[in-house]
Amino acid sequence: MMAVRGLPAGLALVLLPASAQAQDEAAPLIVLPAEPPPLVLELAPYPRYVPFIKVEKPRLARQVRAMLDAAMQTEDSAAVAAVVRFAQATQPYDKDEIRDLHRAYLDRRAREAAAKTEAELARIRASGVLELWKGQVELGAFRSTGNTDNFGFTAAFNFNRKGIEWEHTVQARADYQEDRGTVTREQFSAGYQPRYTLNEGFFTYGRVQYERDRIQGFEDRYSLSGGLGYRVLNGRRTTLAVELGPAVRRINYVDQQNQTTWSMLTSLDFDWRINPQLKLMQDASAYVGSDNSTFTSLTALESGLVKGLRAKLSYAIEHETSPPAGSLKTDTISRFSLVYGF
Repeated sequence: MMAVRGLPAGLALVLLPASAQAQDEAAPLIVLPAEPPPLVLELAPYPRYVPFIKVEKPRLARQVRAMLDAAMQTEDSAAVAAVVRFAQATQPYDKDEIRDLHRAYLDRRAREAAAKTEAELARIRASGVLELWKGQVELGAFRSTGNTDNFGFTAAFNFNRKGIEWEHTVQARADYQEDRGTVTREQFSAGYQPRYTLNEGFFTYGRVQYERDRIQGFEDRYSLSGGLGYRVLNGRRTTLAVELGPAVRRINYVDQQNQTTWSMLTSLDFDWRINPQLKLMQDASAYVGSDNSTFTSLTALESGLVKGLRAKLSYAIEHETSPPAGSLKTDTISRFSLVYGF
């Protein structure tokens, strides 16, 4: 038998009987089946399966939300801001929700402040002349040096009314001391000052003042001034205002001829509320004239005791460049008093 090179094995088997047939024509023909082709499945194309589970949007933890809600029920914006920073630092995946809560809180506080301001302005516009006044009464003791060196009693009152553009201040003070039937100090002063606000910083003012101090050599001294002022500081805890303007003074001396002089008035008014119970005040003024100049300074510290009642320590200096004959140039007064506000 001869094999054919390069033919499939199945084909060789088929040809094998053909060669035998050449030798023996009577042999039957046997045909073997060929090897079947591999089975291939043809399926319709289908999309790749992607699992989908419906879940809610992640939300801020219940405990953190409760902490923020509790803080935002207060009016302390600084404390709320601190809680918000802490929450954002510990819950970084919820920063957007925390920021939205904080923004809603600030918007609500702004609306409340605007409504409160509008209500206050309406109340001021509808108020009468005798309304809106606030005042304080002061009683205490003093020690003076200079033209007199003794202890005595002091009393004062101060009334203030603030409107939208106008502000009015009325004040008076009396220091009195008597030793063995002899009056050693008798000083009275009173004044009225209106202010009219031009804009946020500038204002105009007027000042009428009366003084009596026989120990310093004058029966009566009247001062009238007006000019321009500026609020250097106008914060919630700190205020500073300065004033400048011309002034005319009428002095009735005890032993000298009466005199009317022109001068220039400068003044400073500084208040600093250190904390809710402690307040520092500094007032100073200068009447600068050609014949005589008067410089005054008052430094005071107030401390709260109970509601409406405060303790006050003050130190005042008054200096005259050309006092009446026989009088010293400088007087100082230290006062301790109780102040009741209403």
